[in-house]
Amino acid sequence: MASSPDVIVIGAGVLGLCTAAELAARGHAVTVIDPGGPNASSIAAGMIAPALESLPEDVTADRAALLKRARDVWPAFAETHGLTLLREGADWRGPDPEAALARLVELGFEARLTPTGLTTTDDWRMEVAPALKALARTSGVTMVRGQVMRLTGDARRWRVEANDGRVWFSPTVVLATGAGEPVAGLPETTAAIVGAITPIRGQLTFVATPTPPRVVRGAGVYAAPGEAGVVIGATMEPGRRDLEPDPEEARRQVAAGLALLDATAEAGPTRVGIRGATADGLPLAGASGEPGLHLALAPRRNGWLMAPLVAAITADGIEGRPPMADAAALDPLRFA
Repeated sequence: MASSPDVIVIGAGVLGLCTAAELAARGHAVTVIDPGGPNASSIAAGMIAPALESLPEDVTADRAALLKRARDVWPAFAETHGLTLLREGADWRGPDPEAALARLVELGFEARLTPTGLTTTDDWRMEVAPALKALARTSGVTMVRGQVMRLTGDARRWRVEANDGRVWFSPTVVLATGAGEPVAGLPETTAAIVGAITPIRGQLTFVATPTPPRVVRGAGVYAAPGEAGVVIGATMEPGRRDLEPDPEEARRQVAAGLALLDATAEAGPTRVGIRGATADGLPLAGASGEPGLHLALAPRRNGWLMAPLVAAITADGIEGRPPMADAAALDPLRFA
């Protein structure tokens, strides 16, 4: 049995779901093929954090401005899709807050010192589970559970085959497969782009402790409000795809996170997600160079921050609209 939607999105992380929702809002019939199980977007704190993501990285002012512009796409996107955008700001309790403040101001962010460090209003967040659920229920988006095993096509249409024999056809496909290996049948050039994505293993732990009013971050660790306490994380292990939690790393991470909060609590479950990253740390968004094949991939640890911008750039490319100013920075062919 086959179906033929306007667009097929392969992958149901935040990039895939935001792209599907953006296309549906523009009037397209979209089918999202979800392999099932947790993905990197669901194992995340939902931070939309251009300021404190820029702080520990040696980013340029141009890169910081791009992250801020990506954040600024969120309010209209959230309103369109009925998502609750939490503009609580975030606190930094790392070393040398005066230097941190100077760095943030230099990069164009608002921040001020506090008795425990500094705070900024430039960082926001989403509640991960409700947001993913709402996006999956967008009118015009059809969710199907399946593992894509092969993708083949030509200038007229693409054939998407699942491992259980189901087949879909569409003139347009968006690969939103995270850090996954290239799907069999991909054109050689696109397979090379996908194959060059670096997997980055990250783990976080849920802790039942009083929820702070906003995200609290320090050197190499964060403690973010969660549905039943806090989420503590920040590990980044390039080149790893294994999903078994590291108990020792979890203990170290939880201890550091609780120290930020000046709290004590027993750790809950630890979960692992695999993110994808490009050589310059920015996602791939837009046309692959093959007719009808587009990419929405590899946001490193900024998937929630970048998703609506990736969605808009990808949707514009599908519709043949003139590219927005930031499209070049995310062009999947920029490394060619």
